Amino acid sequence: MQIMDFLSKKAILTDLKSSKKEDVIKEMVDALINSGDIEKRNRTKLIDGLMARESLGSTAIGQGIAIPHAKSDCVDKLIAGFALSKKGVDFDSLDGELAYIFFLLIAPQDSAGPHLKALARISRLLKDKYFRDTLRSAADEKAVIKAISLEDEKKF
Repeated sequence: MQIMDFLSKKAILTDLKSSKKEDVIKEMVDALINSGDIEKRNRTKLIDGLMARESLGSTAIGQGIAIPHAKSDCVDKLIAGFALSKKGVDFDSLDGELAYIFFLLIAPQDSAGPHLKALARISRLLKDKYFRDTLRSAADEKAVIKAISLEDEKKF
């Protein structure tokens, strides 16, 4: 599974404005709506689902990374958005550090396999400090897509 298979190229934010967890999630859901990947009428339902998942335990996995995710009947295939925060966001990370790199994943309600594979794939790639640094220094969407595409080609 490759990240570019489910990452929406039109839902990449390289200068996240939000500074609070729920606002980051709203901003990223809005990017998926604006990209046409999610219908606007599902906005509240998706945000509620993502926040409900956060209430179970933070999806910030440390090292400046957060992967908010949820399953929803609002989508029929796995879809992801990406965002970078220049200032960092307190996302209740396991290591107490701010989060700068965000992947937001939304999977169909009945798709445990692809959902877990996507989470594992993103987590594995982001263990590489060079890759994290490359993403964090990306100036625009093209740089993000290039970095992820190159990483996708290298590791399976």
